[in-house]
Amino acid sequence: MNNKPILLLLSLTAVLTHAQVNSDKYIESDVIPLAGKQGFSFETPAGDFVFKPFLLVQTSAKMNYYDDEGLELADQDNVANSGFEVGNALLGFSGKAFGRLTFNFTINAAQTGDALLQQAWFDLNLRDELRFRVGKFKTPFNQGYLVTLGETLFPSLPVSLTAPVNIPYSLNSVNPNIATGFDLGVQMHGLINGKWEYRVGIFNGTGISVNGARKTLSDDLGIPSLLYAARLAYMPRGSMPTHQGSASDLENHKSLFALSTSYNVEANWQASNDLRVGAEFAYLFHRWYFTGEAYFLHMKFTKKQDIDKPYNFLGGYLQGGYFLTRKVQLAARYDLFNRNSFDTDGFLNLPALGLNYFISGYNLKLQAMYQYLGRWGHRDQLARDNDDLGLAQHSAQVMLQFSF
Repeated sequence: MNNKPILLLLSLTAVLTHAQVNSDKYIESDVIPLAGKQGFSFETPAGDFVFKPFLLVQTSAKMNYYDDEGLELADQDNVANSGFEVGNALLGFSGKAFGRLTFNFTINAAQTGDALLQQAWFDLNLRDELRFRVGKFKTPFNQGYLVTLGETLFPSLPVSLTAPVNIPYSLNSVNPNIATGFDLGVQMHGLINGKWEYRVGIFNGTGISVNGARKTLSDDLGIPSLLYAARLAYMPRGSMPTHQGSASDLENHKSLFALSTSYNVEANWQASNDLRVGAEFAYLFHRWYFTGEAYFLHMKFTKKQDIDKPYNFLGGYLQGGYFLTRKVQLAARYDLFNRNSFDTDGFLNLPALGLNYFISGYNLKLQAMYQYLGRWGHRDQLARDNDDLGLAQHSAQVMLQFSF
């Protein structure tokens, strides 16, 4: 009788009983931390192949109150976009193969269309200083996106990153926002001397909702109409964790300073060429965590649009958190956005308060936040009213998260 299948099954059972991903620093999910994490996993005895499935579910209760501007006169309902939602329902796997390859595949069942595929990439790890990533993954811009999704300080990103800008034209294309988020492309990246991290990449520039190759050459510049992006970070105390405060990491001391830029050639389906520049910092000291970003968007219409005037926008935020206990973290954020460009006076300012509760032993995290939208510096009431169109004046959210 051939006993090889039985021996293979016993070997696999032993690996599953061990149930721990090794400490390989390249095994990433961008969803939950994986390296060294206890959980369900497959691993060969030699450790050259690791397969780690993971799951993240975020379900929220939301209340959004809008002021009267922009509401239909026949239906003055100030409360909208409220109730319960599943913001993310992520199921995927990550791991290592053949000693030099790491990979990730993630489906977001809370989305539709091409956005259903959140991530699909693999890394060729030649050495710490030289790695190549191809597929669908996070573009190297905005620290708010680059942190691990399940370990953010607030349940929602700053409005200055996600809200579209206002321009005084009606176009067939959507107005751009500051963040570039997930996209398809190729990236060269690495860590030099344990302190300098670089990322240089070329992407489609169409975001998470498009998985196809639909770009052409730029009519204005004669180069491929793609997103060209780069980021350089300096971490004087060694590699910065990708969380924004973790109950399992209360004795660490790290800091990060970074610059990033990207140029989206003929962005938003040949409407404009968008230059983005950003600066950021992050500081982790025991129970304290602070981070801040400032970003600039230069929007230049293509010649086809027959609009010579460029538009410039500015945004940024500061936020911090402190662990009162090993389970309770307080958070505060101030978000600022010059949404109507430099040519129109006025800023949106959005202070927010948050509370995070870590339910240890069950991989549960409860997050609550309140955000107020204020406006100041506008030249007249009309400009003030138009600045916050589509944005809630009062926002409250309670989110419960489960992961493994």
